[in-house]
Amino acid sequence: MEKKTVTIPNISCNHCVASIRSELNELEGVNVVAGNHEAGTITVEWADPATFETIRDRLKEINYPVREG
Repeated sequence: MEKKTVTIPNISCNHCVASIRSELNELEGVNVVAGNHEAGTITVEWADPATFETIRDRLKEINYPVREG
């Protein structure tokens, strides 16, 4: 299992975190999604067949792109 915390500047409230959690939990292999709207971060734990790329792509699709760098 892999785990990563990413910054998402578009997060402004708990509803944003709930939306992200709902979307990412639909991906096969995603086990845990936790967020902190005050810090603008999401922590995701996943295993195969999910990859960080599929998670990042889904976040971009739903208008919560990961801040790179």
